Amino acid sequence: MSWLDKIKEKTGIGAKIAKTQDAWVECKICKEQTNAIEIAKCFHVCPKCGYHFRIGALERIAQLLNPDSFIQHDQDLVSTDPLKFKDKRKYKERIKSSIKSPEENEAVVCGSGVIENHPLEISAFNFFFMGGSMGSVVGEKVTRSIERTIQNESALVIVNCSGGARMQEGILSLMQMAKTASALERLSQRRLPYISILADPTTGGVSASFAMLGDIILAEPGALIGFAGPRVIEQTINEKLPDGFQKSEFLLKHGLIDQVVHRKDLRPTINLLLNHMKKTPATSTDEVKSPSN
Repeated sequence: MSWLDKIKEKTGIGAKIAKTQDAWVECKICKEQTNAIEIAKCFHVCPKCGYHFRIGALERIAQLLNPDSFIQHDQDLVSTDPLKFKDKRKYKERIKSSIKSPEENEAVVCGSGVIENHPLEISAFNFFFMGGSMGSVVGEKVTRSIERTIQNESALVIVNCSGGARMQEGILSLMQMAKTASALERLSQRRLPYISILADPTTGGVSASFAMLGDIILAEPGALIGFAGPRVIEQTINEKLPDGFQKSEFLLKHGLIDQVVHRKDLRPTINLLLNHMKKTPATSTDEVKSPSN
């Protein structure tokens, strides 16, 4: 033990405190160094240029919902390896190494909660789990979240942050696009609100299904949104893309999303939207189809 370690042990100065106080984060855009504590106070947004850092699913949920209102569901659903897939590593090994906590054991966290006085179902993606990719379990959890919304006659919020379908599950992953879209059609028939939030990035099979099917589609500033990435598109069409192509501001300008919202304003914006959107749901198929309703 060094003399410095001995002093730390005697004075009670722990490594965790030192790491927290001394941790500095470099912004991807402006390259400015900011203390990690200050970044956390700013909703993990760079105070210099406004770049929105990626955050985990549970932190996202904590930012949006009323304190202590979140109840997690379907936490016991975990991915298997139906195709016995292996590239540089076995799929099972990738899943195991991606689990950082029991609460975030998949690429999406789903549950019930409250925003102000609005009960709702929320699904939040975790990009740090295999790029937020959508496999069979992700599709099942999102579908169950939609079905709970119908059962509880509440509202649905999905925070998307995903690289798309999970290649290790092949066609089983792609089938989740139809599965979730079908569940959203049932939600629409019940006239229950669905707000989709697009974070950086929202691409691939997720953007091609439930992410772009919201009654209201919000996006964080500077988020990459699209099906294929800009590099793939440029290589396909052999043309240079416009500046800011596939960024949330570009999509807003061209009418593909409804609003770009700073992360600190998401909660009050969702509350305001739900105040306008929530109505008594129709109680029968005839009422759903009736033009007078």
